[in-house]
Amino acid sequence: MTRRQPSLRILAAALLAAAFPTAAPAAPCGNTAAGFGAWKAAFAAEAKRAGVGARGLQALARTSYASRTIAADRNQKTFRYSLEKFMQVRGSATIVAQGRQRKARNAAFYDALERAYGVPAGILIAIHGMETGFGRFMGDSEVVSAIATLAYDCRRSAFFTPHAIGALKLVDNGTITTGTKGAMHGELGHTQFLPGNALTFGVDADRNGRVDFYSQADALASTANFLRRKGWKPGRGYQPGEPNFRVIREWNAAEVYQRAIALMAARIDRP
Repeated sequence: MTRRQPSLRILAAALLAAAFPTAAPAAPCGNTAAGFGAWKAAFAAEAKRAGVGARGLQALARTSYASRTIAADRNQKTFRYSLEKFMQVRGSATIVAQGRQRKARNAAFYDALERAYGVPAGILIAIHGMETGFGRFMGDSEVVSAIATLAYDCRRSAFFTPHAIGALKLVDNGTITTGTKGAMHGELGHTQFLPGNALTFGVDADRNGRVDFYSQADALASTANFLRRKGWKPGRGYQPGEPNFRVIREWNAAEVYQRAIALMAARIDRP
């Protein structure tokens, strides 16, 4: 029996399909807990394609919908405050006073970080104080569940999905576990790193063979590394209108936060 030759149209379609394979559909987002289980099943395939291994996938399977995280994400009132009120509510006077003491007590440590990364002590101390009160409260939410919930939630799914992948990879490499606690939005440790940033910018400053964001040395060195790699210019200013102010924006997108950090840092760094 003779075979009919395929038409040129069929051949062209086949060649296009080979050259441009159809992308797998993204996991469907949702706005309630009802679809979270189905989302996890779809997201597991997406995570596997992104290089997440067995431990990360197991961590994803164990996650639960974090209703407190969703409530917090929809109720971020402080970022709408004036600068004066924001600084008052966040305790800026205490952060500055304690920050100056911390800088004086640990001058060699902060000097070493500035030599390595070009970021002055005041910026790192202000972020540390603003984020966790210098490590006094680093969060009580399960990191993997919180970040997975935000990746599922339709409000900012595109932003949080890479961080959810990052969290699962952090489980794979042993940096965190399914039980690791952090902030409501899945941030980690002393300076509240989002997991994708933790994966990319983490530094083993104490040289114990692992990056630990609950170690002050690792967290602050990682923060300095993040800022430097985002464009921090050593020796240049960081107030609004100066070259390094835009780099503070990379840490937090809220302008009131950025201005508060710049002001507190200047007061901490003041001789």
